[in-house]
Amino acid sequence: MQPASTVRTAVGTSLLDDFSLEMTGKDVPKLEEARDSIPQGTRINVTFLGNEDLRLRLDAARAVKRLGFVPVPHISARRLGSRDDFERFLAGLRADGTSDNVFLVGGDPAHPEGPYADALSLIDTGLLREYGVRHVGIAGYPEGHPAIDGTALWSALRDKHAALAAQPLEAGVITQFGFDVDPVLAWVEEVRSRGVALPIRIGVPGPAGVRRLMAYAARFGVGTSASVVKKYGFSLTNLMGTAGPDRFLRALAAAHDPARHGELKIHFYTFGGIKATSDWAARFRKDSLA
Repeated sequence: MQPASTVRTAVGTSLLDDFSLEMTGKDVPKLEEARDSIPQGTRINVTFLGNEDLRLRLDAARAVKRLGFVPVPHISARRLGSRDDFERFLAGLRADGTSDNVFLVGGDPAHPEGPYADALSLIDTGLLREYGVRHVGIAGYPEGHPAIDGTALWSALRDKHAALAAQPLEAGVITQFGFDVDPVLAWVEEVRSRGVALPIRIGVPGPAGVRRLMAYAARFGVGTSASVVKKYGFSLTNLMGTAGPDRFLRALAAAHDPARHGELKIHFYTFGGIKATSDWAARFRKDSLA
């Protein structure tokens, strides 16, 4: 176990250096409000929701770039109705100068709305490089996926890694959020043992109400047992309270071994609270370096 002072410094200078954030297409006003508390050049992921259209998604990516950040538009394979839909989105990103970075995900629909069932099927089209994509983010699931078994998840990660390397395209992994460091780092170590050396961003919930966090955890199949809740700092007797990832980040910094886990960064799921998350990260990083 590292000394407390070393852990604090690691949180401030490593894990929270070059963190990334997530927003929806409708969160542009919130991003504008938070702009002064977010370091310029921060990667901002823009989700691909079913209730948002092409123009809203493109406008959001353009706003991220205008405000001095790096847009990372999501592309949800199962929400694309056709190859034309895919190319139309990519063409719009290229025209706006926002196509350098994308994040590919299968998406929520139980059945694909078009020809693409998963992120690998998007990679295999060969369209990404054609439209100016240079870096591709893919998803990782340390605690599994409620609709996909573990064997399929490992196969998907292996196949996406190989397909991106063959194109070639730069790549990185962003994990689903969790509340317990132990399964996260065990999964990272397994990723490395399988020969995947990509940079990994560990998904972390930004500060939010306990009730909201538990609702999201239930939706995404993330464990919320009493022991995990205690580790993260929830109070089950005060569901009206809020919780931040303080304990999680300190535990992650204490247990992170670069020789075993490789490069790790943080990706904040903001749940609409972009300013609250960016303000919290700035304060926490300052306190860690004090």
